[in-house]
Amino acid sequence: MDEATIDRVLEREPFDVRALVLKGDCRKQAGDDRTAVAFYNAALRAAAKQDRLPIALEPYIVRAQQALQESAQVFERHLEADLTRRGFPPDARPPRFQESLEILTGRRQARLQLQRPGGYYYPGLPQRRYYERDEFPWVAELEAAVPRIRAELEGLLASGEDRFTPYMVSDPNRPRRDVHSLVDNPDWSTLYLWENGQPIADHVARCPETFRIVSALDQPRITVRAPVIMFSRLSPGAHIPPHTGVLNTRLICHLPLIVPPGCGFRVGGETRQWKEGELLVFDDTVEHEAWNHGSSDRIVLIFDIWRPELSEQERRAITALFEAVDSYHA
Repeated sequence: MDEATIDRVLEREPFDVRALVLKGDCRKQAGDDRTAVAFYNAALRAAAKQDRLPIALEPYIVRAQQALQESAQVFERHLEADLTRRGFPPDARPPRFQESLEILTGRRQARLQLQRPGGYYYPGLPQRRYYERDEFPWVAELEAAVPRIRAELEGLLASGEDRFTPYMVSDPNRPRRDVHSLVDNPDWSTLYLWENGQPIADHVARCPETFRIVSALDQPRITVRAPVIMFSRLSPGAHIPPHTGVLNTRLICHLPLIVPPGCGFRVGGETRQWKEGELLVFDDTVEHEAWNHGSSDRIVLIFDIWRPELSEQERRAITALFEAVDSYHA
């Protein structure tokens, strides 16, 4: 079965185990190992959800497992070599960073409590839902700029052109996952000032004060991953179900700009209300959800910052790690 035929099967049946494995095989043969891994993992997840797996599918499951094991070994060798090249050989790594690397590559099990990151766990960090505004000396200046930031947002909204796009967008080159039931759904939409490793020039030109203030903060700068600066819009009646973020080495900041009555936000077991003009800082690897039961849009400015507990050496090591990850079959 050629890849185009497999794609048509997955278009009709996105959780077809055999087709997912075959798609992984095609991507592996094409040298696209990262995408191959995504399809093999999707095949194993789909198989695990079946009450009784047909015997005919067992060879495909074995092939996917073997391919994942081989890919993991190649990936680990790549990380070790790349980290050494970037100045972090095994004997020159911060102890917590080395432990995080062993968790990432499966050599060590993470003992997670509140934090449940989907991709990368850094051990030894405080288990906290929220951080308080007075813990960061730059908050007063940021909140004092809210009238100017909101004016720039209102200028965008009044332009007559809706520049917001769905936050979660389907990727035809990746297996489908709609854990939020909001993929390609404009009910949860964003307008980025900084995305995929670079500023969005047109949006920055329209929001220069917002960009100037936020980009000067203690934000991670990691290839295409960080920083993130965006306006986030939640439509009336929309609900973002409980979920967790990818990595626990950052904190997420919400600066509420337009908050109608009926909106709410929960992190772990604690619900807080957005208050216009007051920053809210939280760890997004703790399960969280948001809702808008009001009658108009809710819009907050979202950006990320380094966790304050990380040393400068740890930050450089983490940055080097993800540069190594993102250079793998780039």
